[in-house]
Amino acid sequence: MTNAPTDPPTIPSADPSTSSNPSNASSSPSNAGKPEDRLARAVRAAEQALIEFEIAVETYRVEVDNFSRLHHQKLGPMYARLDELDALIAEAVAANSGDREDIQRAWEARALVMPMPGVEELFGGMLGSDGVRPVEDPNPPRRVRPGKEAQRLYRELARAAHPDLAQEEGEKKRRSEFIARVNEAYAHADEALLRELSEEWAAGPVTEEELPTEAEVLYARLEWLAERKETLAAIAAELEGSAIGQMMKLAPDDPDGLLNEIAESLLNQVAHREARLSELVRPAKG
Repeated sequence: MTNAPTDPPTIPSADPSTSSNPSNASSSPSNAGKPEDRLARAVRAAEQALIEFEIAVETYRVEVDNFSRLHHQKLGPMYARLDELDALIAEAVAANSGDREDIQRAWEARALVMPMPGVEELFGGMLGSDGVRPVEDPNPPRRVRPGKEAQRLYRELARAAHPDLAQEEGEKKRRSEFIARVNEAYAHADEALLRELSEEWAAGPVTEEELPTEAEVLYARLEWLAERKETLAAIAAELEGSAIGQMMKLAPDDPDGLLNEIAESLLNQVAHREARLSELVRPAKG
């Protein structure tokens, strides 16, 4: 189950007056040593916490994006069909009654949709079996939430190859390009490609990374981590507060099932309105 990311991790202060003061450190042996050593450990812990938070934000973003695309693909045509049927029903009622208020309601209903020719003419015989033309997506996601194996592979790759673990610009660029491929494979729930990427990373050059020992560089690193944390927290809040994020809260355990429930409800509404329209336009028996 993937819910909206929880609270962001706490990043230690980058203020030299608090970070390097021995009185602020625990007296346990694990915290003994020079202030720079303690600061380096704090930076490493902050990096790992931030990576985990970024993984949570990215996996949630993928689900929100996939839900939005599938919602548009599956349900968009149904909403459009319902609007058109409402306009046709209002027009049929107005034609039968001739009442001024019915005519006004028909105008208002038609104003909600673009002027359209007959449905068959409009769709050119390309309606699906359910009477709705699907929205074309050249590369639609397979589902809202990738499978557990895809999730596991993605998390392992993100933790191993995350660009924030690199200090040298060339290595950071290499990792960024690789993670972009990982993100794309995960967004499409492509387990086979994720496995290939795992093998590629395992076979690639292994660089030994060391954190700088200079206190000034470590302070700057903590400042960057704090800024990145705030950016991720804002992204997570925006995703959770979006219309799609709010909709996904209705079924956090099964967003794909929620889409199917909405689709079924809309199809029932379409069938009901089509039956109503058929009654209105059926010639009266003499």
